[in-house]
Amino acid sequence: MEEVLSELKKINQRLESVENRLEIIEIEQQQIKQAVLETNEKVNKLEAIQESQHRIIELLSVRSIQQEAELKRLQ
Repeated sequence: MEEVLSELKKINQRLESVENRLEIIEIEQQQIKQAVLETNEKVNKLEAIQESQHRIIELLSVRSIQQEAELKRLQ
């Protein structure tokens, strides 16, 4: 009977250890999920900024070509 109780105590200790580790993993998983969401938000903002800059560059390029054509026409 003593051996059975001893084994049960060992099993309970191992189970507690596994539960503690699982709790830590779940907390870390939530932190990773939050970091991924924040990173995704930042990437989306950067993509929007980059798209805006691309449109501005295209507009400036068109204006430059128009001005160049106008200068050639005036010469």
